[in-house]
Amino acid sequence: MADDDGVRKYKLITENREHKTTSRGCTGKARAFYTNGDEYDGDFIDGERQGHGIYRYSSNGDKYEGDWYKNNKHGIGKMNYNGKGEYHGYWEFNRRHGEGVFTYPNGDIYSGWWKYGNKEGKGTYIFKETGMKMQGDWKEGEIKVGRWIYPNGLYFEGEFANNKP
Repeated sequence: MADDDGVRKYKLITENREHKTTSRGCTGKARAFYTNGDEYDGDFIDGERQGHGIYRYSSNGDKYEGDWYKNNKHGIGKMNYNGKGEYHGYWEFNRRHGEGVFTYPNGDIYSGWWKYGNKEGKGTYIFKETGMKMQGDWKEGEIKVGRWIYPNGLYFEGEFANNKP
């Protein structure tokens, strides 16, 4: 929110409709308006985003709804990457971490495990257009060992090199 001279200033509105210029010491539900245009509506504990909340990013239209811990996406949440897809699953300190599902704009889906933001562990990538699947063990975002399964049930099984959908 901008003040009279058009400069954006931080603003916090508590559930009791108090207007503040800082979140320090705030515990409970509140809505924060950041200087970069971002907005957060949710729980605070001692001035930090903690609990459940919705964060809207003004620069790109992304939106996260889910759990927070010490100002970080942490726990279960859903991130809509404006025009780039949607992730629903576990987060740890702002990164996809644990089990989750990513749906891409073209309808492709990855369902499986994530580690520090990358596909890692057991997972399946389904190509919507062809119905083919890559199922197996992933590391640093790439399938390493597994099956390339055709819609008719035939499959290739083995190691993959540099195969990043």
